[in-house]
Amino acid sequence: MRFWLARIFGVSAHQMLMLAISWHLYELTASAWDLGLVGLIQFIPALLMALPAGQVVDRLHRGRIFATCMMVLASVAVLLGVATWQGQASRELIFAVALVLGVTRAFQMPSQQAITPLLVPKDLFQRAIAMSSTGVEVAIIGGPAVGGLLYLSGALTVYVVCAVLFSCSTLLTLWVRYDHVVRPNSLGWQSLFAGVAFVWERKLLLGAISLDLFAVLLGGATALLPIFARDILHVGPDGLGLLRSAPAAGALCMSVAMTRWPIKRHVGYKLLAAVAVFGLASVVFGLSEHFVLSLVALAACGAADNISVVTRLTLMQLETPDEMRGRVAAVNGVFIGASNELGEFESGLTAALWGPVASVVAGGVGTMLVAITWIKLFPALAHRDKL
Repeated sequence: MRFWLARIFGVSAHQMLMLAISWHLYELTASAWDLGLVGLIQFIPALLMALPAGQVVDRLHRGRIFATCMMVLASVAVLLGVATWQGQASRELIFAVALVLGVTRAFQMPSQQAITPLLVPKDLFQRAIAMSSTGVEVAIIGGPAVGGLLYLSGALTVYVVCAVLFSCSTLLTLWVRYDHVVRPNSLGWQSLFAGVAFVWERKLLLGAISLDLFAVLLGGATALLPIFARDILHVGPDGLGLLRSAPAAGALCMSVAMTRWPIKRHVGYKLLAAVAVFGLASVVFGLSEHFVLSLVALAACGAADNISVVTRLTLMQLETPDEMRGRVAAVNGVFIGASNELGEFESGLTAALWGPVASVVAGGVGTMLVAITWIKLFPALAHRDKL
């Protein structure tokens, strides 16, 4: 329960922070390219640090690693708050902060994923993942919505609240207790790349992880939400907060449903169908000029994505031995980072070239094509019946 609360505080603060950074940057530069660069700057260090981070997570106390990440994020929020207070917030500072966020993400993602199986019995794992997802989605809903309202009082207010929430997450994580087993892992190249080899040799995992990569890489529109909010839907930061919360609202509804009725049969085809629905909903959002329809489309994106997330994480954790979970989670973190941060860069680049609407619509169509293609490329995933 303590770690669950710690994640909720951390996710809420992270959502507020990213909303404030994106709106703050767009106020400073009004550039889709700059919004995309924030994602790229986060992705590069996350990619470079992913494999060493996975090895560290498999050797050291996972809870303390996660707590350290929360402490770093609290410091970032304080830095942004002080710079904003003194009138020194700039494009360059936000890019520097994005770099720190990327390094932190490399350690945060595998540590939080690898610690969960140590806290939950195996037979309850899918339900636990769904319940954890429920709490996280509540935070993703509340974080941007509250952040958008707080931003009406200025970016400084948001940064202060983020610093407090990240600090609370740090303290809660330090109180988490589990049996940490010290393993004398080798520090050689073979150990460093063991997670990559493990995923590559298991086509089921490779298919599930890469499916999420290409789906979100092509279909994600998060980086462009400030443009849609201000220039297409004509709403302010409070409206942007609702747009950022809408996918989580859909995901929350789906995670509650999956807690009550977990997927038991035809797992592979349901996963691929969910990705196709994600792409279709992205197309609807890209074409919409009505705020309510845009919210509904984003909620549908979130519901479909939640099926993918819960199924993929359950498969990954159940198919991976504990001594490998940190390194495998690090590989998964690279794919997630590529789909999120690199996807933001792709969205910003294509929006700068084609416009935001064409960027999102093309990405949604591409996502649907990926779901169809994966049936042929990864038959073991498509034909997987039970978790």
